[in-house]
Amino acid sequence: MTEFADFDALRAAVGTEVGVSEWLTVDQRRIDLFAEATGDHQWIHVDADRAAAGPYGGTIAHGFLTLSLIVPLTQQIMTVRCASAGINYGLNKVRFITPVPAGGAIRARLTLNSVTDVPGGVQAERTVTVELDGADRPACVAESITRYLM
Repeated sequence: MTEFADFDALRAAVGTEVGVSEWLTVDQRRIDLFAEATGDHQWIHVDADRAAAGPYGGTIAHGFLTLSLIVPLTQQIMTVRCASAGINYGLNKVRFITPVPAGGAIRARLTLNSVTDVPGGVQAERTVTVELDGADRPACVAESITRYLM
C-alpha cells in the first residue's frame, strides 16, 4: 500500500507505477450477483451448461463487473491520507481485452498519469490495468479519474 501524506506527494508520483493489488478470484457467485444487480442475464455469464459449449468454454464475468472491481483493487494499492474522500469522477477510455472466466483471478496495476488542481481538492488520472492470472494480455485497461477532496 502506497500512502500519500498530501497532494504534493501525490503530484511527485506522476509518471510512476504506484503499485499492484492482491489477486482476487471472480467466482460464479459474484458473477450471478452482478447479473441480478444489473439485469444482465446473458447466457455467457450465467448459464454454465450453455456457456460450456460456447466460445469461451464456460461462463465469463461481465466486462462491467471487471471494471467495477477496479475500485476495491485500487484501494489496496494507494491512499491519499490528507483527502476527506476519494470519488470516482469518470473514465476517459476503457477496453475489455481478455474475458475473465468464472474462477479466474485478477489484480490491478496502477500508474499515476497526472494530478491537477480542482476546486476543493485534486483530480488524478490513473491507468489501471486489470491483469488476469495466466493470461498473456490484460482483462481490462481503463483510464480512471478520481477526485480527492480536502
